[in-house]
Order: sequence, then C-alpha cells, then structure tokens
Amino acid sequence: MPAAVLVSTVAQLAIAEWWPGIERFADKAFGARLVAYPLMMLLAPAIWWLVVGRRDGDTPPPYGAFTLVMLPFLIDVTGNSLDLYDTVVWWDDFNHWINWLLLLTGIGLLVADEVRPDWALVVLVAGLGAVLAIGWELGEWWTFIRHGTELDTAYEDTLGDLSLGTLGALCAGFVVLRARRRRESVDR
Repeated sequence: MPAAVLVSTVAQLAIAEWWPGIERFADKAFGARLVAYPLMMLLAPAIWWLVVGRRDGDTPPPYGAFTLVMLPFLIDVTGNSLDLYDTVVWWDDFNHWINWLLLLTGIGLLVADEVRPDWALVVLVAGLGAVLAIGWELGEWWTFIRHGTELDTAYEDTLGDLSLGTLGALCAGFVVLRARRRRESVDR
C-alpha cells in the first residue's frame, strides 16, 4: 500500500509540474513538491530501516504506519488536482486537521512502544505535530506565499492551519494511545 500511495502522489505531481496550462497548479511550487514530497514520504521507512530493519531483519516493516505517514501528501496533491482548495471553502481547514491526524498517527505508531508513561506519548505526538506544522507553514511561506497572491490572507490562514494541524496531532496522540492499549490488552 505505501508504494501505491507514493506512485499516485508522484504521478499527480509530475502532471502538475509538466502538463502546461492547468491554472489550478500555477504558482503553487509543484516543482519543489515533486522533489520534496517523495523525500518526505520515504523518510519514515528509511529511518525505520536504519534503526530497526538493519538490527532485526525478522521484524516485518510497519506498512500501515508508513501508509499513514504518506497519505497526507497524496491527499494534498489530490486536493489540488481536483481543485478542492479553490472550490470547497472548508477543504484547506479540513485538510490540515485530517492530514496531521494521519501523519502523526503513523509517526506515533512507529514510536509508541518506546514511550512511557501514557501521557508522555500523547504529548510527544502532539508536540511533534506542532513542530511539523510550523515547519510546513514555513515551507509554504518560503516556496509560494512570500511572492504570491496569497500574502494578504497568509497570517490568518497560517494561524488557522497551525491550530488545526496541532489539534489533528493531539487527536492522533489519543488514537495511538488507544491502539497501544488495545494491543497490550490482547497481548496479555
């Protein structure tokens, strides 16, 4: 499943970058996304392989967690491909919440066994989400907002995006905690 998500994302990014005349892709840094998205999507599997896979070759890769980490990139690109950002008023807000929920659930599942006590897991996942949301917004500003047409509304939009991303990450912390507790109760 992670491979299908990666290929679908890269295919849409390639079309957005190299197919001329599609207005909804203009001035949204799809060249940068074509490089950055696959790299970010492959970061979690690469780190897992370096930390776990090389040490314990018998441990099966957590494909579900990898897929959750990769899905936000596919959702973002698909939202642009379907012109949802410009035609559905609530899409951008929903996208920030759901994408951070998915991304941080995936990351949380990768680290859940190592973090104790329970409250620390929730705080870690939410905190990582907040930091990643800040990084994302800085990336948006650098690649297409600072010289684009969205500068007038960027402040309010950025505050909303940061809040919704952090809220999605907090929700992910509770989802991961619940998943860990269920797995532990089954293992007993």
